Amino acid sequence: MNVYWIRNDLRRMDNPALFYACESQQGVIAVVTLTPKQWEVHVESPAKMALWRDRLMELKDELSQLNIPLRVLQLDTFQDVPKALQHFVASVSAKKLFFNYEYPLNERSRDKSVCDELSAVGVECLAFHGELIVQPGQVLTGQGTPFKVFTPYSRAWRQYLLKHLTPALAIPAIQPLSSMPSDVLPADLGMSALASDQLAYDARLWPVTSAEIHQRLNRFVEEQEADYKALRDFPFKDKTSKLSPYLVLGAVSPRQCLAALMSHYASDAWLDSTWLNELIWREFYRHMLVAFPEQSKGHPFRPEVEEKIQWQFDETLFKAWCQGETGYPIVDAAMKQLLSTGWMHNRLRMVVASFLTKLLRIDWRIGADFFMSKLIDGDFASNQGGWQWSASVGADAAPYFRIFNPQLQSEKFDASGEFIAFWLPELRQLPAKQRHLPGAGQSLGRPAPIVDYKKARQSTLDAYQSHAK
Repeated sequence: MNVYWIRNDLRRMDNPALFYACESQQGVIAVVTLTPKQWEVHVESPAKMALWRDRLMELKDELSQLNIPLRVLQLDTFQDVPKALQHFVASVSAKKLFFNYEYPLNERSRDKSVCDELSAVGVECLAFHGELIVQPGQVLTGQGTPFKVFTPYSRAWRQYLLKHLTPALAIPAIQPLSSMPSDVLPADLGMSALASDQLAYDARLWPVTSAEIHQRLNRFVEEQEADYKALRDFPFKDKTSKLSPYLVLGAVSPRQCLAALMSHYASDAWLDSTWLNELIWREFYRHMLVAFPEQSKGHPFRPEVEEKIQWQFDETLFKAWCQGETGYPIVDAAMKQLLSTGWMHNRLRMVVASFLTKLLRIDWRIGADFFMSKLIDGDFASNQGGWQWSASVGADAAPYFRIFNPQLQSEKFDASGEFIAFWLPELRQLPAKQRHLPGAGQSLGRPAPIVDYKKARQSTLDAYQSHAK
């Protein structure tokens, strides 16, 4: 008997841990560990956890078709996991535990403790890199050191991939019939935020069946990927893949995304895909977590820059940003989108992060935590990396003098003001050009600007420039 430990790998296809657990045909039991107090420490959003729950319920049915029951261990924190898994594995007389790696430091420490605990009683742990196309440590500089800059990393990543391309794994073999029943998954996962009857996300926006998820992937590759480079920055055009929540949960793997992309091209032209570049960014941020573990502790990659910055915190300004009431229409529309759907267009993530860190001078960690508390696709590695990039304190970060002008961003990427008007309906009656202006619609109930852009920009430049002196 083998045990497959489910985490953020909620799929049957291209799931190495599940595939190889099934390979010996000795029978497999799936187990999931619920750690609600740990998730609250990690500021996991109710939307993300509700989607994880519902996708897990779908996977439970899919596993039953393979004669694999799902057992649930209700715990509190990661510290409870090693002993609980040791007892569970002993109770089913299993000799092997299979799982897919996760890369943040807390998860890696948990996994090491689990393996130490099980090894002590003769149980073998087998771990796989199911969350990545290229595993950490395989793409290094010519000196054998980790890359710190994205562009050379992406070139080396592509070169490595061409030499080591492996196909996605199939659905595992059906196992011998099991008499063990599956457990009932608690609807609230033990999280107080999920205890109410209110749906934490819109199921129409985020379906959870494998068929619907793969339809979304294939539709994007066939109908939109060719225009992705040209149209991805325009929030009202809806030209992004909307696959990020499924990649975060492991409901689809990056290798499945790569396979879909490759199948759409008759040659190696897929290597130049802008969408592929986004998948490589995802891998780069995980590469950074493994190569530089301090990143998981909220340490900036460039402390020499951050030590010169005097972060400020004004609760009134922060609340206005959180609620989408800054008086800058594109910022407010983006925040309303986040609050309503749990998702935000990627261009706008950069705009609102720049606004918080560069104009309000609020610590990037505070913004990163707020995003994690709301995002349905909250991904620790990408979220950390993105916020450090915006604050100019991360790996390959935006130059310190790159401070997004909200009005110019709005005029460039939402020229007709459609996105603004959708999320700030008070502004629909204004001409399109006026919708972009700071303080637009004050007579209609919208707020005045909470900060003067020019003054805030200059103040920030003065602070950042001091590190170069």
